[in-house]
Formats: sequence, structure tokens, C-alpha cells
Amino acid sequence: MFITDLDHTFLRSDLTVSPYSERVWNETAREATLTVATARSLTKSRELLAALQIDAPMILLDGAMVVTPSGEAVALHTLDKERGDAVVERGLEFGIDPFVIGLADTDSLRESFLYPRRLNAHQKEVLKGYRDDPRLQFNLHNRTMSRNLKIVYFGEHARLAPLAEALRQEHGGEIECKLSPEKYGGGYFLTILHPRGDKAHALEDVAAYLERDLSEFTVFGDSINDLGMFARAGTAVAVANALDEVKAQADLVLPHTNDEDGVARYLAARHRKEKDA
Repeated sequence: MFITDLDHTFLRSDLTVSPYSERVWNETAREATLTVATARSLTKSRELLAALQIDAPMILLDGAMVVTPSGEAVALHTLDKERGDAVVERGLEFGIDPFVIGLADTDSLRESFLYPRRLNAHQKEVLKGYRDDPRLQFNLHNRTMSRNLKIVYFGEHARLAPLAEALRQEHGGEIECKLSPEKYGGGYFLTILHPRGDKAHALEDVAAYLERDLSEFTVFGDSINDLGMFARAGTAVAVANALDEVKAQADLVLPHTNDEDGVARYLAARHRKEKDA
């Protein structure tokens, strides 16, 4: 069982899957089960991974959603509107406006991405990747939805750290609050999730669905949101470009980066080793 993060782990920095990684993935999928654990949405993940064979549930939006390749919801961990609006109101008191990602209605997995009027430089950069995206909606009054998958703030550490601390104190175990560096683009992002809406709990959901033990999973990652998954899986693998704190928690650090097809090289080498055994 193999589960990989996407951005800066399996995907190249230009958000493509190299021909080599595509070939190795699909060859490996003939004999093993492969899937992904990503902060990206169902819609975008399907777009990016269209050429790959995926037979197991995908962990999406940091773990808030676990969905089979056919679109069946295995697990949904959302914040309700009351909790979501309270989080947003606290952020506004700090002068920070969020992105809100949630489900557009009550009976489907159709996503909406709400963006605020007031955008900082980090948010403007993020939105460049969502041009002409039908999920994008202007959030005039900074309000959340009935089912919120995650609320995300981007900015400088000095601004986000006090907000993160305030939210942890006020909401305690009712939310998962992650403050992480965006090593590749600068700045930090603060992600607010349901307490079971992270990759660690989502890994448990996938294991239960497949009736497999967590010790059977090998996971790949590069960033803070991968650490919970690292702690639960049988084997945790960091790519060469991973954050130092992620490498420190990995069972293995690869000699290759995401742009050097680190995950695919690992899979290919493992396949050769098993074949020669």
C-alpha cells in the first residue's frame, strides 16, 4: 500500500506528472495499491492525475474528504456554519480574511472555493492558479457554508501565529489548527479543519475501508500536514526537498527531489528488489 502527497512530493514543481513517474506508477499499480493524500480538491486531483491508475480512496483537502476514484464518499469531516463563522469572525478581528473551501450543497461532493474582497500578496498568488475555475466564488460578507472542509489563511508568521493561538484557546479540540511554512513560495498558511479532518485520521479511514493494517502502508510527503500520517503508517518516506522537521520524522529520506521523480524512483527500486528476491 502506497500513499503519496502531491505538491512538492509526487508532482513536479510545474504541477505535472513526468512521463517516467506516470509509467512507474501505472506499472506498480498492477501489483500494489497506490493512492494520494493531498491538500488539493477532488476536482483538481482528478485533473492532475487523469493518466494514473488509482484503485483506492483518495485523501483530499488535507484529510477533510476521503473519496473513492468513482466518487463515493468514504469519510467527510466538516465544520458547521456556526463554527466556521466564529473562526472567520476571529480572523477578521486580527485583520485577516480567509479562503473558505466547502461543499456547495447538502447532497453532493461539489466544491466551492470562496475568496474575500481583501486579498494580500500571498492570496493573490494563490488565485492565479484558479483562473476560470467554476468553483471560485466571491465571498462578499466573509461567511462560511453549511459544510466547510477547510478555512485557510495565508500571510506572514507574525500575523498568523497570534490568530492560531487565539483559535486554539477558544475552540480547543473542536478544530484542528495547523500553522505551516510555505517554503517554496514564502510566507505561512494557517489551515482550520475538523479535528478528524487531517491526513492522520484520513489514513485510518482508508485503512478501515480497505480492511488493511496501518503497518502495511508506505507514505510519502514533504510538509507539516504529512507528519500525522508519518506517525501512523508503517513506513514514512520524505523526498529530498522536504522540510527539515519532516525529514526528522521520516523512516527514510530519499536522495531525489520531487523534480527528480523521487517517489517514482523509490517505487521502481522497490519493485526491482522484490523481483530479484
